[in-house]
Amino acid sequence: MKRHFCNRVIGLAAGTVVFGAISACGGAGGGLDVADGGIRGTGSSVGPVSGFGSVFVNGVEFSTDDIPNREVESNDGITAEGLLSEGMILRVEGEWFDDGKGTAEKLSYDDTLRGPVDLVTADPSGAGEFVTLSVMGQSVLVDRQTVVRGTTYATLLGEPSITDHVRVSAWRQADGSYRAGYIEVINPDLTSIELEGTLSAVDISQNQFTIGTITVEYDENSVSFGSDLTEANLINGAVLEVEGTLSGSVVTAATIDRDDARRFSRSSADDIEFTAIIDASYAPSGAGTLPGEFTMGGLTVRVTDATELDDTITLDELTEGLLIQVEGQFVSDTVVEAEEIELRDGDAKIRGVVSLTTDSAFFIGGVEVRVGPTTTFTVEDGSDITLQMLPVGNTAVEVEGIEKELGADIFIDALRVEVDSEEADFGDRDKFELEGQLRGISAIPGTITLFGVQINDTSADYDNVLRGEIVDAFFGGDAPIILEVEYRKTASGYTADEIKLEESDDD
Repeated sequence: MKRHFCNRVIGLAAGTVVFGAISACGGAGGGLDVADGGIRGTGSSVGPVSGFGSVFVNGVEFSTDDIPNREVESNDGITAEGLLSEGMILRVEGEWFDDGKGTAEKLSYDDTLRGPVDLVTADPSGAGEFVTLSVMGQSVLVDRQTVVRGTTYATLLGEPSITDHVRVSAWRQADGSYRAGYIEVINPDLTSIELEGTLSAVDISQNQFTIGTITVEYDENSVSFGSDLTEANLINGAVLEVEGTLSGSVVTAATIDRDDARRFSRSSADDIEFTAIIDASYAPSGAGTLPGEFTMGGLTVRVTDATELDDTITLDELTEGLLIQVEGQFVSDTVVEAEEIELRDGDAKIRGVVSLTTDSAFFIGGVEVRVGPTTTFTVEDGSDITLQMLPVGNTAVEVEGIEKELGADIFIDALRVEVDSEEADFGDRDKFELEGQLRGISAIPGTITLFGVQINDTSADYDNVLRGEIVDAFFGGDAPIILEVEYRKTASGYTADEIKLEESDDD
């Protein structure tokens, strides 16, 4: 699912969070340049890893020096920091500061799913925006923000009959499907299966239940229940996690635990920052000074008059399926009062060869791409790369990010940067693909403007819309118009070959 937002500055009482300049460092490419290093929070931070040189989670560079051997608490083979990868959803317990630094006391990781792929289904629109995998009957969405290891996104698009085993780190969505932050093809091992999902056909007398297409059997005398669970918790509709051995469509459970929502549980300290998908949309409360609530990660997030929203989202856009980051405090074991909310879903993208890099940004097709501590850098073949290592002038780079406006500057705040494994053909080095908000258009065929870049559209093919309709909508409406543009660099500037109107919300 893709969602688009017009850029605006939003403040609830106190105003917005305004981020300073970003400077590059470490594997994540940057850190927030702020005034001081006072303590901002003590508790848990849960989100996808975006870089190393320490561990970057939720925009904070957590030092792991105080953790013996940089150990990771996990029963999935991810036992040390060096085995983590960008995109894995990690829980960090420790403290974080106003200067974008933090100190980790404990790292915890758990796979969401681990086992064989049944089926691969590509984006039915043909746009290649996502791939859906069935992993032991569980639906997993892999999109352009997902970090893919052991294979490539392009391979997944072209492999409808893949039968590999995969490791998946994902967020559960409201409909019971999953959206992957990380997926890796691994060596098959039917004795080390991890399955998560909704229980049905529970029959305690027969020591079995069903998760999707898989029957789970257990020996009540030997199975290990985690997180204070007992056999009494095995009820229809419960969402649990099972690890064990797979034979055909039957898993023999060695352990049964609560699902991955436990990664968001309250720690001994009350502060939390976490990235997750909204389960139930924001609803105003109409009571006192409390604007409203929504749910994500199994927690109720309470929005107050003091809650600060970043400049790319409004309260009515806090809808089911959106990936966001919340920082706040627990007021009970299941309720978090939000201090800050920011978008972590992309609404802009560009692909092409990099023309220039700076300490905190790079340029593709005239568009500025800024990087920060939440930016993930990967190479298509799975190798590592940093901003300083980005190839200039010869290799295609694909960016997924958030369109932002700061003063006169309009740019992409990068969430994911992926570099192709091979150099681009010479004839493709001046070709670009861009998706973003239309910022200007001439009344007659001449130019369109996106991200401050003027593109000649005199000879462009308008694929699914008439140019006149876009002109009327641009000058007569206030809703943002999102375009997909294929264009090229010429001696006289940039020229569009194909322009397509992107739907405001498509699956």
